[in-house]
Amino acid sequence: MTIKKLKNEYPFEPQSFDIDGITMSYLDEGPRDGETIVMLHGNPTWSFYYRNLVKALSSKYRVIVPDHIGCGLSSKPQEYDYRLATHVSNLTKLLESLNVDSITLMMHDWGGAIGMGYGVDNPTKIKRLVIFNTAAFLSDRIPVSINFCRIPVIGEIAVRLFNAFLGAGVYLGFGNDKRDRIKNEVRDGYLYPYPNSHDRIAIARFVQDIPMSPKHPTYQLIKSIGEKLSQFKETPTEIIWGMKDFCFDETFLKKWIEHLPNANVHRFEDAGHWVVEGSHEKIIPILNSFMESKD
Repeated sequence: MTIKKLKNEYPFEPQSFDIDGITMSYLDEGPRDGETIVMLHGNPTWSFYYRNLVKALSSKYRVIVPDHIGCGLSSKPQEYDYRLATHVSNLTKLLESLNVDSITLMMHDWGGAIGMGYGVDNPTKIKRLVIFNTAAFLSDRIPVSINFCRIPVIGEIAVRLFNAFLGAGVYLGFGNDKRDRIKNEVRDGYLYPYPNSHDRIAIARFVQDIPMSPKHPTYQLIKSIGEKLSQFKETPTEIIWGMKDFCFDETFLKKWIEHLPNANVHRFEDAGHWVVEGSHEKIIPILNSFMESKD
């Protein structure tokens, strides 16, 4: 399968940004003089996850959607520091290069930690927040299936050689009654950038970077981000949550509400972890209204 075969679902012209000789692919759609929306994907997806939102919103707004290094159409270096701090730094460099000063930040999965890592360092640049099934704070909760993928050697083999993490995500991510609606070409789109063990390196590294102990190298950064989230409690925020999420369950939603008590919360009872994929028709009107609202 080639990228041309994805054009019906992903009709965009990705841009390239060089970071120390490594290429980050990103979408930059819509009018350059419009308000800017930045959408951040998680693991194991890529900018393809947001394609329906990009199509709907880019007629009015500038929409920037990076593929994190190792993901999507970005480079997949084998010797690389795939840590949260690096992903936050990469996002910062990209947005600085694009002269972005005020953004609506939309985040899913690992995109939450990456996005809020950027946000706590650049709070004056965050105009609005949209939160989809994610976390940017410490938690001691982790599904058994994901924890298995963190086991040294065994987990790496499962994720990279047998594609266990992405394969499970494509099946489990949509919610029980959403699976039948996912067309083969959509599944193919999610699988497209990750055909072999080489190209699945970031999927494995993201799983390994989940900080479940104070000894973990990413623990202190997540802790620091979580401690600074309250500065955004007056920032206009929409929380859109798939309630059948096997990973980010209602416990995480409640934690977000504690940090951002003024947020508008939308619970999608029949949606799973990949809430945007399964429920974009319902989400788009919410986002249109949110973007048009007065500050």
